[in-house]
Amino acid sequence: MGLFYTSGLFEIIFFIMFFTVFGVIIFTLVKGVGEWNKNNHSPRLTVDAKVISKRLDVSHHQHANAGDETGAHGFTTTSSTTYYVTFQVESGDRMDFHVSGNEYGMLIEGDYGKLNFQGTRYLGFDRRRV
Repeated sequence: MGLFYTSGLFEIIFFIMFFTVFGVIIFTLVKGVGEWNKNNHSPRLTVDAKVISKRLDVSHHQHANAGDETGAHGFTTTSSTTYYVTFQVESGDRMDFHVSGNEYGMLIEGDYGKLNFQGTRYLGFDRRRV
């Protein structure tokens, strides 16, 4: 009787965890498609702006390694970097955008210019001399 109870409890916990993970994946996909669609329906704007700050987020991921020809087992570590730039527009509002590593390297805090964006999508920044 005890083994059946434990097995049934395991199945219940398994299905709860499965549907929770599945639900989170579906929610993330729907949210991403919604933001993409909203950005596509937003107007493309060009406004005067100043680069206020830059930041980056480095994440490390460890992957199990099945082993090489010597039979050694271990882990492989990879990392990825996400770049963000904060702009301040004439009204005083600040906007944070995800940018490419190349754009991140070209922008300097204090730069003035024309910020091009569509919704939450960064399109570019044309620097001006002050």
